[in-house]
Amino acid sequence: MTVCRTIAELRDALAAAPTDSLGLVPTMGALHQGHGTLIRRALRDNDRVVVSVFVNPLQFSRNGDCEDYRLYPRQPEADVAFLAGLGAHVVFLPDVAEMYPEGEPLLWVRTGAMGSVLEGASRPGHFDGVATVVSKLFHLVRPTRAYFGSKDAQQVAIVRRLVRDLNFPVHIEEVPIARAEDGLAESSRNQRLSPDARRHALALSRTLFGLQERAAARLPLDLDRARQDLGNAPGVDLDYLVVVDPDTLEPLDGAALAAPLAAPALALVAATVGGVRLIDNAVLRAA
Repeated sequence: MTVCRTIAELRDALAAAPTDSLGLVPTMGALHQGHGTLIRRALRDNDRVVVSVFVNPLQFSRNGDCEDYRLYPRQPEADVAFLAGLGAHVVFLPDVAEMYPEGEPLLWVRTGAMGSVLEGASRPGHFDGVATVVSKLFHLVRPTRAYFGSKDAQQVAIVRRLVRDLNFPVHIEEVPIARAEDGLAESSRNQRLSPDARRHALALSRTLFGLQERAAARLPLDLDRARQDLGNAPGVDLDYLVVVDPDTLEPLDGAALAAPLAAPALALVAATVGGVRLIDNAVLRAA
């Protein structure tokens, strides 16, 4: 496995072993089994796989001048060992100065209406930062396929649109959410949860599973009741719980929520638990 810390090293590593199929798995490190699922899928589909490990300041408040960025878990040595064990071929591990040598870039990729709702409303500019760094990675790696986890459903939708609107020659592969045995969606941020906070965080997945059960039973979703119950759950500070069209992220109207689902929908939730912001989602299908 080749570890590259500069763009020049990355280009040399890619040029040294040209291939017909190249997979890219963009990450922010603190790797866990959810990332492992993405990487194993990429290794299955491609001759070679590049994994990027970069905590991108542009997708945090004030371009990284915030506690969330400073506290984001970083464990590069453990990440490299994890990736070596999986069999990744190239690891791109740049620092901020390598990715943004002149500081904050003057030119960004703007995500418009899709990036201003849900997570984008709670974290203004977040998806502009995501789209900007993903565009850079696409240019640098030139992958055949890029892999993103379904847990960040809004991100996946925006990256798909990015590829479509900017004509990137890459296929986006969406990989299902990896969950712990207790149902909690795997996330690097879970490392910051205390044992009590982790137990409280299970209310998010329980709520989503309950909505799935109601949809499968062709019952009205009763989203207001679900929001009330989740908002009253111990240790949970609810930001949003919504049900949207999976392709457009447009919320379903009251009539659609009050009747059995006519088409698959996506339930998304975000909440702060124990000082840690968590997101999760689930596809809702009628039986």
